[in-house]
Amino acid sequence: MNYRHAFHAGNHADVLKHLVLSRIIALLSRKEAPFVCLDSHAGVGLYDLKGDEASRTGEWLDGIARLWDAPDLPELSVDYFGVLHALNPDGQLRYYPGSPELARQLTRLQDRVLLNEKHPQDGQLLKDNMKRDRRVAVHLGEGWHVPRALLPVPEKRALLLIDPPFEKADELERCVSALEETIGRMRQTVVAIWYPIKDARQLRRFYQGLEKSSAPKLLRVELFVHAPDDATRLSGSGLAIANPPWGLEEELRELLPWLAGKLAQSHGDWRLDWLIAE
Repeated sequence: MNYRHAFHAGNHADVLKHLVLSRIIALLSRKEAPFVCLDSHAGVGLYDLKGDEASRTGEWLDGIARLWDAPDLPELSVDYFGVLHALNPDGQLRYYPGSPELARQLTRLQDRVLLNEKHPQDGQLLKDNMKRDRRVAVHLGEGWHVPRALLPVPEKRALLLIDPPFEKADELERCVSALEETIGRMRQTVVAIWYPIKDARQLRRFYQGLEKSSAPKLLRVELFVHAPDDATRLSGSGLAIANPPWGLEEELRELLPWLAGKLAQSHGDWRLDWLIAE
């Protein structure tokens, strides 16, 4: 439990994850009926890119910093950048939203946000960052227990983000198990699993597990900043999305080529396909 996301805030993986999350929330919001956003491994919710942790790695310089002043921002990124500009009203990029802050700002008055963070220090920071919004509840427990503890929800619509620290070798398998438990408890839940692209052998087993899952449909979204043939570094990241809202695939086919071009380091590429077709 040593992982602290502050070292990686705003990097290329965050940009992908949060842009996709913003589009899922936007598409769910097209219907008036309320929904619940759940986050199993939430972090602190808000990050200072000029702080000690982010400054030590500088990962955000090859992530959100490349897009901050881009003149060709796609229309589909308006919600995401709206949150960023609200956090940085002077026009200087310093504060970056984690997924909890994005969910808090992009959901509506009738929606709820349920967050969980196991790390004791980060959990308290998360509570402090979210305390002004009564729609947000923060839990300080084991992230893998979120499906059984919080689902189903009375709203009948839910989005669950599963984004563990990947400190342990079995966490990809635990993601599949959490997906199965979620679908078993509330079949219509939109489940977004973030994962690193690094170990090809582990990823093949992960894909196989997802394909055998009971998800009604499952979309794979991947962004590469290096060629995926070097297991010693993070080549990119992906999201496996169960029950993606209608229209998401089309939107991502527009966003991903732009992202790959902007965020490429030694090699830029993307993949979008169905592991389970409807």
